Amino acid sequence: MSGFEMRGFDELKKKLKQLGDNAKALDGTHAVQLNDLFPTAFLQRYTEFQSVEDMFEKSGFKVSSPEDFKNIPDAEWDAFIQKHTRFPSWEKMQEKAAAELMSRKLGLK
Repeated sequence: MSGFEMRGFDELKKKLKQLGDNAKALDGTHAVQLNDLFPTAFLQRYTEFQSVEDMFEKSGFKVSSPEDFKNIPDAEWDAFIQKHTRFPSWEKMQEKAAAELMSRKLGLK
């Protein structure tokens, strides 16, 4: 019976270790900047905006601090998001952005 040699396991092992290390780094609770959550590529793919700042500026709401953003009525912000993005709500937009951020951080994208 003749033997055979399989190659590539070292590379697979290395990639799985990196994936595990990346996953450990994501464990727990983390604060995320809006520009990290909504990078230009995400906004260009799913919205009419070029940046988070562009989105706030075009929203018609004064947003120069986190407090300003918290004071925007949810229903009005959701209506704005629905009209100018591919998402039915701010919550859905955040969910998609978070999933893509996780993929990037894990090294899957």
